[in-house]
Amino acid sequence: MNRVSELFGIKYPIIQGGMVWCSGWKLASAVSNSGALGLIGSGSMYPNVLREHIIKCKNATNKPFGVNLPLLYTDIDEHISIIIKEKIKIVFTSAGSPKKYTSILKKEGIKVVHVVSSLKFAEKSKEAGVDAIVAEGFEAGGHNGKNQTTTLCLIPNVAKNIDLPVIAAGGIASGSSMLAAFSLGAEGVQIGTRFAVCRESSSHERFKNYIFNSNEGDTELTLKELTPVRLLKNDFYQKIKKAYSRHASKEELINILGRGRAKKGIFQGDLVEGELEIGQISAMVNKMESASEIIEDVISEFKFKKEKIQNSSF
Repeated sequence: MNRVSELFGIKYPIIQGGMVWCSGWKLASAVSNSGALGLIGSGSMYPNVLREHIIKCKNATNKPFGVNLPLLYTDIDEHISIIIKEKIKIVFTSAGSPKKYTSILKKEGIKVVHVVSSLKFAEKSKEAGVDAIVAEGFEAGGHNGKNQTTTLCLIPNVAKNIDLPVIAAGGIASGSSMLAAFSLGAEGVQIGTRFAVCRESSSHERFKNYIFNSNEGDTELTLKELTPVRLLKNDFYQKIKKAYSRHASKEELINILGRGRAKKGIFQGDLVEGELEIGQISAMVNKMESASEIIEDVISEFKFKKEKIQNSSF
């Protein structure tokens, strides 16, 4: 047990990313039942849908689980009201300042963790009163930090300067990368991409198969003028690339992006016009697994590699 395991009451200090259109109650409960912490990704849910997923998750597991809450979401106040009424005990916040909402959640006895991409925002999160921090590197999928700081650089800087449990995210999908993150000062890891394409994920099968067939260099961080997002390259990505080549304005980029691109790509499986949000580690994920198989594999490799290092001599 370490501070992350103790904070959440879980067996393994592994947290499943609360990814839009992937992280419903089936995935969250499967992860929690396997000894890690499952998260419901509320960013793609209307309030009534979030309530439904929370209720179903409660029925599917008696283990701790939480909700990932993007703070810039339109229905944020309704989501918080539902989280409080349903007595959710763990909330991961992201995409916004934790200053306003952390105190509201903490008053209800909820443990709050905020996702950051820099030491600056980690310090602001600590000031806001969070219980732990997810330090997410440039390698991560979906919306990302503008500074493009890699996990290898971000984790030790945050862990050295912030006296809170640090959870590493971005490019982590194996026991080896988990051990590396712990060596840098993390006490837990958050895994996104590998869970995004697992059996219990609500993402479309075409989206999963496209990722299984992806190669190194097939993702790129783009749309930095709007909000940086790491995408898998497809026809929609090529439209964005062509727009940049002709020095498109911010307004034109907004028009190209439109609405519902992530749902179209991830949930509906439109590999042409959809926005395919996924991390750099996708090139190493090439087979269908269950959530329990992923956790078992990560933990066994972590223990094996840790023992091997301890027994080695220089």
